[in-house]
Amino acid sequence: MDAEFVIDRKSGVAAWKQIADRISGAIASGEYDETGMVPPETQLAERFGVNRHTVRNAMAALAEDGILRRVPGRGTIIEKRERLVYPVGRRTRFSEGLGGQAGELDMQLLSEEIMEAPAAVAAALQLSAEGSVIRMRTLSLADGVPISLAYHFFSQSRFAGIAAEFARHHSITRALAHFGIDDYVRLSTEVTARMATAEEAERLMLGANPIVLETEAVNADSASQPIQYSRTLFAAERMALRLDTPEK
Repeated sequence: MDAEFVIDRKSGVAAWKQIADRISGAIASGEYDETGMVPPETQLAERFGVNRHTVRNAMAALAEDGILRRVPGRGTIIEKRERLVYPVGRRTRFSEGLGGQAGELDMQLLSEEIMEAPAAVAAALQLSAEGSVIRMRTLSLADGVPISLAYHFFSQSRFAGIAAEFARHHSITRALAHFGIDDYVRLSTEVTARMATAEEAERLMLGANPIVLETEAVNADSASQPIQYSRTLFAAERMALRLDTPEK
């Protein structure tokens, strides 16, 4: 049995799901890079202390997610899926950053809400304590596949109606242009990685071991006035972030 992995029989999570998550994590960490294949079912069954049927269910789930593929006469190989690379720099733009990496890019408005600014948002946008913000929730897709889920905050007094502009153009940049913002720059970006919640995993159509790269970012206009605070969740199995060198 894997010395670093023991099935938790009391967790309420099926044994095959725990094994699928363990195999997916091992693939992500490069454990099987030398062969490009996962071990045979009999070996995995012995390693995890379960029967072959349980391992077979785990492998079937990973194959359905496009992570593994069974090849007759060879075994089960790992599908090498190239991640999209999203550059994060002084001028970060969705369509420009992913241009040429996908045939079709789209951003969809899932919801909008006017609310009292949370403390972190008010501080980032330099709003007064009683300031209201517009929160837009968006989903970005590449060739029809979800790649990021985001929450964007804008001052309600300055950007009233921005959600309608975004829905019309499917673009933050073009929506801001409606309000006279012809250019904007990134003031800060913080990146962390974590497990996705069940809702996030479902919305992003994530498979086993659902990891998201979470960014918190602030954009400012040409006068260095903060105009946008965003929290974006990138599907780690499909996306990689590249932190570009700041422009001089």
